[in-house]
Amino acid sequence: MKIHEYQANEIFKSFGIPVPDGKVATTPEQAEKIANELDGPLVVKAQVHAGGRGKAGGVKLVKTPEEAKDAASKILSMDIKGLIVNKVLVTKALDIKDEAYIGFIVDRRSKKPLVMVSASGGIDIEEVARETPEKIHRFIIDPLYGLFPHQASELAFKLYDDIKLVRKAADIILKLYKAFIAVDASLAEINPFVVTSDGETWTSDAKINIDDNALARHHDIEKMRDSTEAEKKELDAKSKGLSYIKLNGKIGCVVNGAGLAMATMDLIKKYGSEPANFLDIGGSSSPLKVVNALNILISDKNVKSIFFNIFGGITRCDDVANGIVEALSKLNIDLPIVIRLTGTNEEKAKEILSRTDLITVSSMAEGARKSIEIAGK
Repeated sequence: MKIHEYQANEIFKSFGIPVPDGKVATTPEQAEKIANELDGPLVVKAQVHAGGRGKAGGVKLVKTPEEAKDAASKILSMDIKGLIVNKVLVTKALDIKDEAYIGFIVDRRSKKPLVMVSASGGIDIEEVARETPEKIHRFIIDPLYGLFPHQASELAFKLYDDIKLVRKAADIILKLYKAFIAVDASLAEINPFVVTSDGETWTSDAKINIDDNALARHHDIEKMRDSTEAEKKELDAKSKGLSYIKLNGKIGCVVNGAGLAMATMDLIKKYGSEPANFLDIGGSSSPLKVVNALNILISDKNVKSIFFNIFGGITRCDDVANGIVEALSKLNIDLPIVIRLTGTNEEKAKEILSRTDLITVSSMAEGARKSIEIAGK
């Protein structure tokens, strides 16, 4: 689960990590009022679950409450990477002398926490990793012992030569690790970690992603959820017994079983297109689940064709076929559908589908190619 910067700031503050004063606004008038309270140079920042806000014009430096109001009016309702800005953070501007990066993730290879630091902060860390990987310093943490102070100091020396800054940075690294562990985060980062002209250190941009599987332990954080439209669909699908993740392609996939879903998406990519989603209807698929799955797919404007790839074990092919027929009668589906059903009650399913105009195929490869062909360019 992603949370906004202003929410991450509150978590950081609770662990003693320095964050500039600021408040969130949903209207230009609120932004002006907050600016009056804070005084001095300020920054108005879009609050959306997307990077690149600055490049998109979603971060503006202002000097007066009137300028804050004007900036907020321009940022609110802005579209940033397909996400509409509904909130802005009005916060103190920092007199920046130096920018660094500090971040924690769960490393899948080692299955342990990984801390990364870089003296090249303030820009996309992915860009640094791609173009100048030597500038990123990594350390894998043994979760049994945690991060020791001397290890944090060694990392801080990768950022600064000044011993005073090293001590301050090491302290922040330790505090950020405590926050990362305490809230069951999959990601916690400060970018940039700022040194101001007076030698103070601050968090200029806070980011935390929470492991969904741990939210049962964090009801206070669960309340912070501000779902995008795609995330709302994913949550709705989950409530109906479906596993759904939206992607950026145009071939809608309906599959039973995560392994088969991954193989189906790989085939679509192999034959030159992109899947529009991961959608697993699960092992015991009632017709209603198929109707719900199709309802999700037809709401995605990017989908140009739908590929059903079902291997019937516990899942009965005739249940899936009945679900497709039921969906056709209930929903306004004008997308071409390609169906591959094999396994339990396969013959019954074929008989049901023979009374429709739907396209049936005998293999995954044929289904993938046909779905791409009818989707067009």
